[in-house]
Amino acid sequence: MLLSEQLAPFVLVVEDNQANMLLTRTVLERAGFTTEEAHSAEEAHGMLAEIRPDLILMDLQLPGKDGLEFARELRSDPDTAEIPIVAVSAHAMKDDRWRILSAGCDGYIAKPIDTRLFASQVQEILAETVAHGVQRR
Repeated sequence: MLLSEQLAPFVLVVEDNQANMLLTRTVLERAGFTTEEAHSAEEAHGMLAEIRPDLILMDLQLPGKDGLEFARELRSDPDTAEIPIVAVSAHAMKDDRWRILSAGCDGYIAKPIDTRLFASQVQEILAETVAHGVQRR
């Protein structure tokens, strides 16, 4: 199914900070996205056995396994390798962006998020990944 045929893109938000989770989900849901939340890489991994999001938004500083390690793990698993992953983190240095992309993330959005732009940034990344065939269903 093409993204344009879907009524509500489905995003898994992996974030351990409850305030950040609430803000992220509120902004996305108001923009028409459907969201599900996980508070750790381990929780998200378990959920991915049952759900298939259109995109994963992932904090990098998670308890236990960090977001970059989890992104690498997802990329190495044929069942999850093609789900677009976007890092959402306060890490904004040039080298951090390179590390994020080389770990397998398809994009990066800096924290604190700009609530006026966030949903359109996510939609743009989704559209780019579909246009480039990153996510094949």
